[in-house]
Amino acid sequence: MNIIDELEWRGAINQQTDEEGLRELAKQKKIGVYCGIDATGASMHIGHLIPFMILKRFQLSGHNPVILIGGATGSIGDPSGKSEERVLQTEEQVQHNAESITKQMRKLFQAGESESNIRLTNNLDWTKELTLLEFLREYGKNFNVNTMLAKDIVASRLEVGISFTEFSYQILQSMDFLHLYKHEDVQVQIGGADQWGNITAGLELIRKKEGADAKAFGLTIPLMLKSDGTKFGKTAGGAVWLDPELTTPYEFYQFWVNQDDRDVVKYLKYFTFLNKENIDVLAEKVLTEPHKREAQKTLAAEMTKFVHGEEELQIALKITEALFTGDVKKLTADEIAQGFKNMPTFEASTEEQDLVTWLVDLGIEPSRRQSREDIKNGAISINGDKITELDFVVKAENSFDKRFIIVRRGKKKYFLVKLVSKND
Repeated sequence: MNIIDELEWRGAINQQTDEEGLRELAKQKKIGVYCGIDATGASMHIGHLIPFMILKRFQLSGHNPVILIGGATGSIGDPSGKSEERVLQTEEQVQHNAESITKQMRKLFQAGESESNIRLTNNLDWTKELTLLEFLREYGKNFNVNTMLAKDIVASRLEVGISFTEFSYQILQSMDFLHLYKHEDVQVQIGGADQWGNITAGLELIRKKEGADAKAFGLTIPLMLKSDGTKFGKTAGGAVWLDPELTTPYEFYQFWVNQDDRDVVKYLKYFTFLNKENIDVLAEKVLTEPHKREAQKTLAAEMTKFVHGEEELQIALKITEALFTGDVKKLTADEIAQGFKNMPTFEASTEEQDLVTWLVDLGIEPSRRQSREDIKNGAISINGDKITELDFVVKAENSFDKRFIIVRRGKKKYFLVKLVSKND
């Protein structure tokens, strides 16, 4: 299947500048394709991942993907649809962000491995020595202000105002496309639906500089919305990050496994590398056996493995099973820290204390009477063991690595207790 046909089946194409021309080019040769991300943060979130899944598909189809890290464009900021200007970051922060994102990209695209054909670039490399006069004469002269004002992303900001810095962003991104076309044999730029104006501006610059017959193409992806009309990738806790320090692999897995039945097949097509036959089988199971959530589990496993690797996937599955069954004894302290990150959390000293009083002092139980009643009724578990003795003593040596104690009240209510010594 031609890569363009596959992208259409997966629902991954919003607009193309020349559909037939790009399809024909993909038949004739391995094409250079690029997608960029500005170094405005130290980690990508899954919203950033959306266009790079398309770039990954080009890589797997044998084409030549180029990742552009926006060290230059990230220092000024893309004029987003928001009314306020971006806060400019320091050069040091942008450099740190670029290094962090580059590391994430190398992992996702297996850059540096023997069969990898990925190239990573930073647009700061070809802009940092550019003088103001060179910028105006070589590039600014090719841009009509009226045309720039008509671009959707700029037009949406005219009422509230836009600085010259952000207004000039599309010139810098156009310069990127031109540079990669001339020096990296790149013919295609991929971007989100909101990048259409920037992409077409780049194509116009290429044709002015390289001739009207220059073979360059633009492709945008649809805006990813959930079935309820809200934007994909956001949770009550905020963005879902690729950095495991910001969003743990367990949290990452849970995000995907909790997707709505109405959305999961769309996400399987878009985010996984499963073929049509496998996805069709899972789509049928969504209809006939929705309670098993097999499609969601497959989606979660594929995405967690892709972003974090097989080892972290197995840890996420282990934590999930432990929480479902209540058998938390098999978990390590580090797995406890990951799986219980967002559970109600309390601190307690490492000194021994009777369980009845301990639960009340922490605030897990409202009174000693209720505490005793729940213990006698078998409603309290400590580290996975049901406790029914009223004289049970909580000891640090019975904890997870003298760091955590897990309390479960009833079947589903978990509490994380962090042990703190008097010297801490």
